[in-house]
Amino acid sequence: MGTPVSSIRNLGPSFEAACARAGIRSAEELRELGADAAYGRLLESGARPHFIGYYVLVMGLQGRTWNDCRGAEKAALRKRFDAIKAAKSDEGRSRLEAALDEIGVIERR
Repeated sequence: MGTPVSSIRNLGPSFEAACARAGIRSAEELRELGADAAYGRLLESGARPHFIGYYVLVMGLQGRTWNDCRGAEKAALRKRFDAIKAAKSDEGRSRLEAALDEIGVIERR
């Protein structure tokens, strides 16, 4: 089964449950995916996008405290987050529209 996701610094039971819903079952799998791909899977599984959650994940995978992210590094992470969110989140779309988009029937917003 592997090491629990919650064994990674900053990541608790709630994040571990979100990972499980996204099919990420262990800390090893999360590390292998990396922050961006894992966060994309979380969004695809229905998690609501939240910048702090994203950078907490990035910092945790680096073994750093969540509040260690500042300045230019935080601005760069914001750009990465916005790109992931734009590619993976269907905010404002119905489930039907999202499903139709997934199979290529309607244009992606």
